[in-house]
Amino acid sequence: MAGVRHATVTLAVLSLLLSGAGTAQATPADGPVPPGPVALDDPEFTANVMAPLKVTDWAAFEADLETVAAYGVDAVSVDVWWGDVEGAADNRFDWSYYDQVFEVITSKGLELAPILSFHQAGGNVGDDYTSLLPSWLWTKYADRTYRGVELGPTGLQHRSEQGNHSPESVQGWADRVVMNEYRDFTRAFERQYGDVYADEVVEVNVSLGPSGELRYPSYNQHDEGTGYPTRGALQAYSPLAVRDFQQQMLYRYGSLEAVNSAWGTDLGSADQIGPPADAEAFFTSRAYLDTQYGRDFVDWYNGSLVDHGERVLRTVIRALGRDFPEADIGYKVPGIHWQMTHPVHPRATEVTTGLIQTSVDLDSWATGHGYQRIVELANRFDRGPREVVMHFTALEMDDQPGPEAYSLAQTLVQWIGDYAFRAGVELKGENALAGGVGSDEGWDNINEAFETWGYLGLTVLRIGDVSSGTGARRYAEFIATYSPDI
Repeated sequence: MAGVRHATVTLAVLSLLLSGAGTAQATPADGPVPPGPVALDDPEFTANVMAPLKVTDWAAFEADLETVAAYGVDAVSVDVWWGDVEGAADNRFDWSYYDQVFEVITSKGLELAPILSFHQAGGNVGDDYTSLLPSWLWTKYADRTYRGVELGPTGLQHRSEQGNHSPESVQGWADRVVMNEYRDFTRAFERQYGDVYADEVVEVNVSLGPSGELRYPSYNQHDEGTGYPTRGALQAYSPLAVRDFQQQMLYRYGSLEAVNSAWGTDLGSADQIGPPADAEAFFTSRAYLDTQYGRDFVDWYNGSLVDHGERVLRTVIRALGRDFPEADIGYKVPGIHWQMTHPVHPRATEVTTGLIQTSVDLDSWATGHGYQRIVELANRFDRGPREVVMHFTALEMDDQPGPEAYSLAQTLVQWIGDYAFRAGVELKGENALAGGVGSDEGWDNINEAFETWGYLGLTVLRIGDVSSGTGARRYAEFIATYSPDI
């Protein structure tokens, strides 16, 4: 399963090397040779759908399942909400809803792609259901001290440049405080379903941040004026984040004197090292791009996010053990496509969400246009027992480079597809907004991503959008093109 994909990528990259078209580390100055339709007749191709955030109309859900199963959908992605399952009390798990939903899905001949959803439902685009993180979580650790920081009631949460806290997910800088919670939840899931659905679970997706995505909550509702299409807000102001930044900079440079020399500052103590005091000026002055301090901060911010992803994924992989032997592990990266061509602060929203570095050439295919660490997170598990798969959103979107969006959504899909292919990372895609699969234009963009840029599977948001009309027709045509079984 995993070996087939690695062999395919290795042969493809070797072909590029022999032809002189490029390498796994670099591409020609005028751009790469696109990967092409790697999903064609590939046994690793998958066509999935997302279930509703919470099923309430069971008859309609069953009808939708029968429809998509008939035209070749493989599996259904289901959010397994931490707040629903373990919300009542620590280590008390209620699986009754998932017993029912998994049984209904598999009874229609469809496989399962559960999402271990360690984030809040509700408050984001398209959310029609609310499930908060377990309330006991915040009080359980309020009296703890970690890395010399007394946590208190908000100590596990991100704190933004506006001074607001986000309860949507636990900040990565607190991973080691709560990692046992992720482990215990995963083990409970494995005990409940490891025997019953040993072969039906084909992928376990892992929530790594808000909306289940590997990102910071930079454009979420806890901050004012940060929604689409603004630059968002930095989320690096919690005591744990500040402490980590201080320690990482001292480790990198060796002393406060060396920090001052590199940054051109005259800080009197390590306690004065911190995130931007004026975040707006940090972007409008282009300090995030043009100063050593700015590049160091953004590199740390991005690196912290990637390291968080690795820690949580490793914990889940270990907790699953040998159960679900057919299951890959997936993580989702959002297509943060706006503000990319902004005349004052280009690529700023990708910075506030933590997705890119600014110490590398953002115009280079060789760096994934700044995404190399995010994409290559999957390769940190090469010697592990499971294939780690990256999912990327926004496949249905067009570029809109002018005001106000300054968006390069379709271009971003190309950048990610190219870099993932050359890095040997198995890449699958999603639509970002439900409306995108209701139009022929959206499906044309999805097809272009698969025909040209190396995507290997698709998960559609959501099942109801491809159970009738244009969505059903185009998804059926898409599956017939790529699936070796249709």
